[in-house]
Amino acid sequence: MKHFPNDFLWGTATSSYQIEGAANLDGKGPSIWDAFASIPGKIKNNETGNLACDHYHRFEEDVQLMKNMGVKAYRFSISWSRVLPTGKGAVNEKGIQFYSKLIDSLLRAGIEPWVTLYHWDLPLALQLEDDGWLGSTLPDHFANYAKICFDRFGDRVKSWITLNEPWVAAMLGYGQGVFAPGRTSNTEPYRAAHQLILAHAKAVTIYRKEYGHQNGKIGITNNADWREPLTLNQKDLEAAERALEFFLAWFADPIFKGDYPQVMRERLGSRLPKFTDQEKELIKGTSDFFGLNHYTTMYAAHHNGRLKESSVYGNGGISEDQDVTLLQDSNWPVTSMNWAVVPWGCRKLLRWINDRYDQPDIYITENGCSYPDVLVDGKVDDTLRVAFYKGYLEACQQTIAEGIPLKGYFAWSFMDNFEWASGYEKRFGLHYVDFETLERIPKKSALWYKEVISKNGI
Repeated sequence: MKHFPNDFLWGTATSSYQIEGAANLDGKGPSIWDAFASIPGKIKNNETGNLACDHYHRFEEDVQLMKNMGVKAYRFSISWSRVLPTGKGAVNEKGIQFYSKLIDSLLRAGIEPWVTLYHWDLPLALQLEDDGWLGSTLPDHFANYAKICFDRFGDRVKSWITLNEPWVAAMLGYGQGVFAPGRTSNTEPYRAAHQLILAHAKAVTIYRKEYGHQNGKIGITNNADWREPLTLNQKDLEAAERALEFFLAWFADPIFKGDYPQVMRERLGSRLPKFTDQEKELIKGTSDFFGLNHYTTMYAAHHNGRLKESSVYGNGGISEDQDVTLLQDSNWPVTSMNWAVVPWGCRKLLRWINDRYDQPDIYITENGCSYPDVLVDGKVDDTLRVAFYKGYLEACQQTIAEGIPLKGYFAWSFMDNFEWASGYEKRFGLHYVDFETLERIPKKSALWYKEVISKNGI
């Protein structure tokens, strides 16, 4: 019987817009996702997060479900516009009260809160008045918002994540336009990313300087798929490395090494903003751990003049900037998102992170899968999801056995929710949600997850 370390952290995760609902209640201001989802044709079936899982009203019930599952930590995000309706200015005390009650409820249940400050739902006023993440004021606005959260919740929250997947906010929001705010450009993603990294660094600096007495830790979560070279040809090896650098190192290198990857600076030229020496000093070292969201793997090859466009989720940057073709093996099983299930890719990515960034403590802050849910006699036959988790958790065990400091794992997600542009069609949850009645039904995977935690092994 293989076992995880006794102090390994088991958790599950959600985000505010995907589960809370209460979109315009109790003083909450609109976010860019409230606006984006209201545009016909942007979301599958024109669905919105206006109600979602109604977590705003049912959080105590949801915390009890987590306790029943046996999870030890819950990663959730705070809605910036619920705390600051316009992203700046006066605090909405009812928003503060909601998150304070949620945190207290988690602690009573013996569940450690992990708080993400930004999971893509930028206050709409900041998009309209300050040009969103293209605006030079955003890093300071974010730092001010973070300071309010540290001040109000830091006595009880000891684990913070500044930004969730800034690659998605920059590339899908400003490059491919499939996520809010829906812009398309080959320059704006790099500008938005620059501001996101500065915002992260300013928030961490405030936390360390002014809230060190809270004895917490703070970091950032980046997403990355593994890129396996299609062949051992040198050009394919270089293409796979380049794809990872344009994806993960784009955000991780400035924070862990001090600047953007050299290959990005060479290929992008003036389209890639430059950090000043002072900014480099501000940014470097601003993560106490390496947060990783990981879902899938693809082969990478030098395009050789035959560039193949990948899905909006597939590439780590603008295709023509990388000269990389991405492919899937037809023998790999896929989820309903058409993401390949490749557990060994997770192991290889963790090794790459360990080697490139000098052995940081790593937390997998999201890993999971979407499969259709069919109720049979009030239960979901969730065999594929169980197999997915088993494969990826075994890969995690192998990684730990190699001496890589993987410290925790958060399953995505706690329950089915609003899956962004896919609406409610894609189901990642460990709990099935009937969105007509908002009934939560544990899946077999949720019960198996509890068994994994209780036995501390597979």
